[in-house]
Amino acid sequence: MPKKAPIYLWTGQGWGKTTSALGASMRAIGHGYKVIIIQFMKGRKDEIGEYKIKDLLGRNYEIHQFGRKGWVNLANTSEEDRKLAKEGFEFAKKAAKKKPFILFLDEINLAVAADILNEDEVLQFLDEIPLEVHVYMTGRYATPKLMVRADYVNEINMIKGPKKLTGEKGIDY
Repeated sequence: MPKKAPIYLWTGQGWGKTTSALGASMRAIGHGYKVIIIQFMKGRKDEIGEYKIKDLLGRNYEIHQFGRKGWVNLANTSEEDRKLAKEGFEFAKKAAKKKPFILFLDEINLAVAADILNEDEVLQFLDEIPLEVHVYMTGRYATPKLMVRADYVNEINMIKGPKKLTGEKGIDY
């Protein structure tokens, strides 16, 4: 069986999945490596720190959003949600061919779980990524097949926190 690109997956109900992958991305950039981030179901460029910092981090940091403003209704996804996710997925295929050190697919687990992206197509794509690319995948509800395919699986669970979770600027977005 041929060797495949390493897959790192973060899932679970707790907060910090994207933050963990962003931390690894910052390390890679610090060593002069290229990182390409593709955010599925996120379209808040003017609000989130990881997008706002792109110009400061320079040419080794790319971030692209494929989502609309607002939250996706996971029980009733819209045609626009599916269209944007498909555009992001096609973009990811092109980005992988550039062979970045890290290809970060933010919220792809959730996009697959909500059937916005086809699980089999995503698994096939993962198997076609060049060996030298490290793939980081985040999002709640990672499917069993995605977890089996991943080389590293981290489940983030909140042990303690406020009853009403609200994101804090600079910490959670």
